[in-house]
Amino acid sequence: MKKVTAGKDALGEFAPLFARLNDDVLFGEVWSREEALSPKIRSILTVAALTVEGVFDSSVEFHMRKAKENGVSGAEIAEILTHLAFYAGWPKAWAAFRLAKNIWTEKESGAEALAARSLFPIGKPNTAYEKYFKGRSYTEILSGGDLQVVNVTFEPACRNNWHIHKAEKGGGQLLLCVSGRGWYREWGAAPVGGRHGGNKRGRQALARRCERQLVFAYSRRKAGTGLLHRMAGACFRRGIF
Repeated sequence: MKKVTAGKDALGEFAPLFARLNDDVLFGEVWSREEALSPKIRSILTVAALTVEGVFDSSVEFHMRKAKENGVSGAEIAEILTHLAFYAGWPKAWAAFRLAKNIWTEKESGAEALAARSLFPIGKPNTAYEKYFKGRSYTEILSGGDLQVVNVTFEPACRNNWHIHKAEKGGGQLLLCVSGRGWYREWGAAPVGGRHGGNKRGRQALARRCERQLVFAYSRRKAGTGLLHRMAGACFRRGIF
């Protein structure tokens, strides 16, 4: 969990003890117990408690934003507040909805928007390979070794340049589009689009308009296509694609 400094920022000089208890104990020791209760559930409980108490100052706005950050969707917060209306009172629900609507309908852009929709960490800007891309992309290594799995995230209109994966003696890549619409193109052929796409060994390919893709890169025959296909199958069974 990201360290919270709200107490120190607001009351660090005026009430240092309260600020420390807020940041280090409430958030540092209680909220951080993710093995006991997930951040998403804690956010739902906190927003519900503040709504029932009729607290609609900056603290409930903070916790609504934290709830959104912790994975509570707009549809979920609407259902939660509708349910609470019958127990906390209709006026309190109206007040909570006014805040929630503004927060959950805010336009996000760039990395924030992509991270909010991502199943995997989007990682850092792809500076190491930026010369091979038109537009901005991000990479996060999910697994290393003989079978490397990398999550590659494309901002809108970002695409790869033409390139070749040479793998005549074992090794290569399998590209799986996990969000958006993925496009790839072999030299001399028409672009191919869909929910997922492949990249044949030793061919030139152009990957474009895939919001996020997993790259399975293998370097030895023992970590070859059989293992790749089993991993891809496991991802499909878990509903990732």
